[in-house]
Amino acid sequence: MRVPLSWLREYVDLPAGETGRDVAAKLVDAGLEVETVEQLGGGLKGPLVVGRVLTIEELEGFRKPIRFCTVDVGQANGTGEPQEIVCGARNFSVGDKVVVVLPGAVLPGDFAIAARKTYGRTSHGMICSGDELGMGDDGTHGIIVLPHEHEVGTDAIKLLELVDEVLDIDITPDRGYCMSLRGVAREAATAYGLPLRDPALLDVPQPNSYGYPVKVDDPAGCDRFTARTVTGLDPDARSPIWLTRRLQKAGMRPISLAVDITNYVMLELGQPLHAYDRSSIEGTIGVRRAEQGEKFTTLDGVTRTLDAEDLVITDNSGPIGLAGVMGGANTEIADSVTDPETGQVTGTTEVVIEAAHFDSVSISRTARRMKLSSEASKRFERGVDPQAAAAAAQRTVDLLVLLAGGTAEAGVTEVIAPGAPRTIAMPADHPDRVAGMEYGRETVVRRLQEIGCDVYGQDELVVTVPSWRPDLAAPNDLAEEVIRLEGYGNLPSTLPQVPSGRGLTARQQLHRRVGRALAGAGYVEALSYPFIGEGVFDQLQLPAHDASRQVVKLVNPISDEEPALRTTLLPGLLGALRRNDSRGSHDLALFETGSVFRAAAQPGVAVRLPVDRRPTDEEVATLNAALPAQPRYAAVVLAGAREQAGWWGKGRPADWADAVQAARSLAVEAGTQLVVRQGQYGPWHPGRCAELVVTIDGVEQVIGHAGELHPRVVKAMGLPARTSAMELDLDRLAAAGGEALQAPRISTFPVATQDVALIVDASVPASSVEAALRKGAGELLESLRLFDVFTGEQVGEGKKSLAYALRFRATDRTLTAEESTAARDAAVALAGERTGAVLRGA
Repeated sequence: MRVPLSWLREYVDLPAGETGRDVAAKLVDAGLEVETVEQLGGGLKGPLVVGRVLTIEELEGFRKPIRFCTVDVGQANGTGEPQEIVCGARNFSVGDKVVVVLPGAVLPGDFAIAARKTYGRTSHGMICSGDELGMGDDGTHGIIVLPHEHEVGTDAIKLLELVDEVLDIDITPDRGYCMSLRGVAREAATAYGLPLRDPALLDVPQPNSYGYPVKVDDPAGCDRFTARTVTGLDPDARSPIWLTRRLQKAGMRPISLAVDITNYVMLELGQPLHAYDRSSIEGTIGVRRAEQGEKFTTLDGVTRTLDAEDLVITDNSGPIGLAGVMGGANTEIADSVTDPETGQVTGTTEVVIEAAHFDSVSISRTARRMKLSSEASKRFERGVDPQAAAAAAQRTVDLLVLLAGGTAEAGVTEVIAPGAPRTIAMPADHPDRVAGMEYGRETVVRRLQEIGCDVYGQDELVVTVPSWRPDLAAPNDLAEEVIRLEGYGNLPSTLPQVPSGRGLTARQQLHRRVGRALAGAGYVEALSYPFIGEGVFDQLQLPAHDASRQVVKLVNPISDEEPALRTTLLPGLLGALRRNDSRGSHDLALFETGSVFRAAAQPGVAVRLPVDRRPTDEEVATLNAALPAQPRYAAVVLAGAREQAGWWGKGRPADWADAVQAARSLAVEAGTQLVVRQGQYGPWHPGRCAELVVTIDGVEQVIGHAGELHPRVVKAMGLPARTSAMELDLDRLAAAGGEALQAPRISTFPVATQDVALIVDASVPASSVEAALRKGAGELLESLRLFDVFTGEQVGEGKKSLAYALRFRATDRTLTAEESTAARDAAVALAGERTGAVLRGA
């Protein structure tokens, strides 16, 4: 909502020295979100005056039409002589009044005006358009042509109200009444402690039986409908400057006088209105629900298919308006047309004004279904004051009579569904208990009265809510009003007292250690939405029977393209990697930890928990049982360079081994041993995929995979070549690690190092050889590291050589050469027994 400060001052006598920023600060303190304060006419400097076009000479020989004009600007140029100006616009004629900027002036954007030679003539100034003056779109995209009554030489800066401040306010759904100058003025008046001149306080005639006939078939959808008729309108009447300027400052484009007036009143009072061409209406105006599949053409020329839930305005011919959203093309106010031969102007001369109150839920659903958000629907969705309809209709009638020379018919139609004011009972100290500070009954009553409530009672207050505040429905809503008007900044800040002896659970501690470990290894955390589309499983090359394809679908997804909860973290991470790579960041290492969602074999039905009491443990357990399993996973993705090249070396690209190492580092944080062996699964390259295995309760379990992604997956998802990834189940990793993380033992005795090179069949996994060496070496083995893999003629066809570095150390003594050699030989012997390994060179 754009609020010109000059317009706001009509309803509240703000202090003379208050700037837009001062007013914005007050409104922010009152709970409104003022995004910006726009300075209109900033840097504008005259002379900028009204001129009359005396002559126009068409200049020939140029690629576009150019005109050399003389313009009478009175004494504004100091000589009284006509001003010579070159102009390319063609929407004005001799005798028209225009806006002229003279040499020495400065236009918005620091555009200095001086005499200059162009197109073979010297132009002493400019004839201005609205865009050049920062006025916004007036619908013509050409020179401003003023009404003839304005005198030559008049200051156009003041005439066009070019200098002003505009507050741009983001209206939240619970502040629908602030989508009007009336609502914002009410907040400003309360913030400054000043009286409000309510523009809705008008003398409105009582409804009578000879107004335009209206029939409401759905009083639940339309509980109030006011109709007024104005005849004898001048079809050639134009919106005055003050009206068009206020619309432009508020962000709306002037269209025609009748439409501009309805828009102006909507901005002023917050009540959307619609004006129908009376000559196009056939019979009684009605309000009903649409028939399923009924067709209707809106003002924008689009033929729309209606739903049975849509409210429509009708006459004897069918729908003439989509209630609360947009009018129909068949009853549109006709543009004025001038007969070129007779000069006679024809157009709409009689209008029927509609000011109605519609159900906010119905309007919201229709606007979303039609994808048709209008200024009217935005207001009805947030709640419109039903009591303002009659005043808005009267205000529209008054302006049409004043500006278009019309005559208001005596008939007044008002159809009202029975209703009663809303009341809320609230203890007088309820705001005190909500805020945690004492306001007192007098303050509570005063603040509620300031927002328009009627308050009765002593210890127990009975509050009658004003018609323009549909958001006030419970005692907490009233407490919020008291607190915000007293100032959120005045609330005390009290830190909660944490009970002793509590802290993070073992699971939470592991999750933090995992994040720190990956961040320390150079990975960047990326958080993705937990929603996926089922088509991603085809991109990941998952088989049809894969458990990851069994997804939990949402009834109301944010996006129809991603209606399911994720069963893997990889789609979100790979999407982040793809986006960053497409934006020029090619060396990437990303990680994420988060929940995945596993559908149960038999989906449960969630119970509806009560809201008037705390749910019982059984009710909570029943609800939890209906939820899908939500294990926590960790995943990493890599692409590009893992080590940058420089003076220190050539660097190296990220590969499958980095993904495997990321999994190993997580196992260290969990205090468990991770077995890595060759595997084959879904998105990974079958020859470069590692299976991640842990032992839980004596049983080996596969908890994830790591390696290089399959080229087909890389191509399908638009990823960089040789992208690698790892994903594992953190919960099962934690279960394998036990309750407490064991600190490493540190010995002060020296280490004994033994290297062995073993020849095995090429098909034997290195992890199997490593496991056998660890088992055979016994307790003296401190660490084991594979440092070389060799294939070639020297080891034989179908064979490979694996070289390991073994470190032995005792906690209570220095090992002898014989002890370390014996431990090495025992390790080699067991490796030979289990894998067929033989010492190289033996």
